[in-house]
Order: sequence, then structure tokens, then C-alpha cells
Amino acid sequence: MKIVILSRSSKIYSTARLIQAAQARGHEVVAIDHTKCYVSMEKGNPSIHFLGQEIKGVNAIIPRIGASVTFYGTAVVRQFEMQRIFSANESQAITRSRDKLRSLQLLSRAGLGIPKTIFADGAKNAEEMIHMLGGPPLIIKLLEGTQGIGVILAETEQGAISTIEAFMGKEIYILVQEFIKEANGADIRAFDVDGKVVGAMKRKGKEGEFRSNLHRGGTGTVIKLSVEEELSAIRAAKVLGLRVAGVDMIRSSRGPMILEVNSSPGLKGIEQATGVDIATKIIEFVELNAPLKIVDDVVGY
Repeated sequence: MKIVILSRSSKIYSTARLIQAAQARGHEVVAIDHTKCYVSMEKGNPSIHFLGQEIKGVNAIIPRIGASVTFYGTAVVRQFEMQRIFSANESQAITRSRDKLRSLQLLSRAGLGIPKTIFADGAKNAEEMIHMLGGPPLIIKLLEGTQGIGVILAETEQGAISTIEAFMGKEIYILVQEFIKEANGADIRAFDVDGKVVGAMKRKGKEGEFRSNLHRGGTGTVIKLSVEEELSAIRAAKVLGLRVAGVDMIRSSRGPMILEVNSSPGLKGIEQATGVDIATKIIEFVELNAPLKIVDDVVGY
């Protein structure tokens, strides 16, 4: 099988692990920088080109699309889909997961636990938003933030008002969420592949840090999920249409609450914490779903 990993670099840990796992199972695999691809459209002939050559003979793609290039990256994924090439995550699901507001709306409608969240247009609503959430402390999030960037803890009402007014004064959309005190600066990352949780870890922020992201100095340790937590993680990925996903949740007195569902979850932290070969789990999933027959011969990259 020929597999293309859409990634900015083959040296990124997650990409390198996927390449290693695919090669170990006898597949031809290459990492292609999706930002350097271009798509061509004409009657009955959607094509993708990279470094001056058309990409052909591909059985499957594994998108590793960064948040900063979601629009262009998903356009490239969509072009592969136009060629009926299997994608580990579909373009629409990636786009859906990157929209934090839409994701929360879908999770809420599906009856999944989420922190109470307010979205409004206009700084004049700041006090009302704060009161609807029961007062400070509160979490204020940028709609576009990743890896803990753009997430602020407002510990006082005046601090929350000032922060909300500052963002809205610059016409920057934000979400305001209740602060779950009992989470104690920790969250859970459940890694879902094809409707199954294949690994889970507890992430704890460093001393004095309420954000638990490993990129911000947090630590990860293996954890056993409760039945409710496992089912919540599986349902959250399914609601957003993701077949490979990192589901972030926190434990609360009201049960598990979903914070975010990541369409390009990193492998390093979860593999090191759990000892599970998750890269191989992803390749096995691709093997089960990607068609082996290719009409066109391989031309190159």
C-alpha cells in the first residue's frame, strides 16, 4: 500500500513515528508538506501536484494539518477525497473540530458533558456573561488558540471584564467558560482510533499553571478511564466525525466534561505515558479501510 502523510516535516515526532510504523508493516510511505502542494481542477480530472509533479497511485492519506493552515490543508485533503482516496480523517471533520464554537454546539446537542460556555458579540455583555456563569474564576479562550495559547484564567470579576473588553474591543471572538475547580489543573487525553480508545493519560500542569498542556511543561501519566469517560471520548470523536482523535476532558463533580477534540493529536506524550504503539494502531486502521486497487500507476511526488 502507498500512504501519504500530509505533514510540514518528516522530522516531527508524530510524523516520523507514523512513517516508521507504516514501513515496519511493509508499506510505501512518504511525508508531503501540504502547504507546498497545489490542486488543479478541470472537467473530470481533480489532481494534486507537489514539487512540479502530479501525485498518483496513492491508496490512503493521513492528514497532520496544523491549526494555522487549516483552510489550505483541508483544501488539499478534500482534493484527495475528490479522487476517492481514503483519508484517516475527512476534511469536513477536521474543519468542524477546529471551530471551537461549532464543536461545543455539536457536543452540547449530543448530550455530552461540557463546561458551561458563553459566546456573545459585544463587550457591553461582559457583566451579564460573567453572572450567567456564576462569577469568577472564569476561563477565557480565543476561538483560534491551540496548545494552551490564548487561554486565560480570570480570577476576579474586574479582571474578567477587562480581559473580555480588551478582546472584544479588538473584534477578537472569545469563549467564556466556567472554571472547574475540582479538576485541580489536570485533564485527561484519550486517544481514539476508529471508535476505540487505544490509550489515555492524565496531564497535570506544572506548579502554579492551570493549563495542563505538555507543550507548556505539563506531565503525562497513564490512567485508566471510567466507563463513562471512555464512552464520552468515543462519542465526542464520533459526533465530530473524527476517526483519529485526541479527546481532552476533565473530571468534575458532574461527570466527565469534554474540553476539546483534536484532529491531529500528538503521539509523543501519549506513547511515552502509556507505552502503547499508537502509530501502529493508526496504520492498522488505515489498512482495514483503504482500498488496495489503484487505477493509475505511480508517477512520483
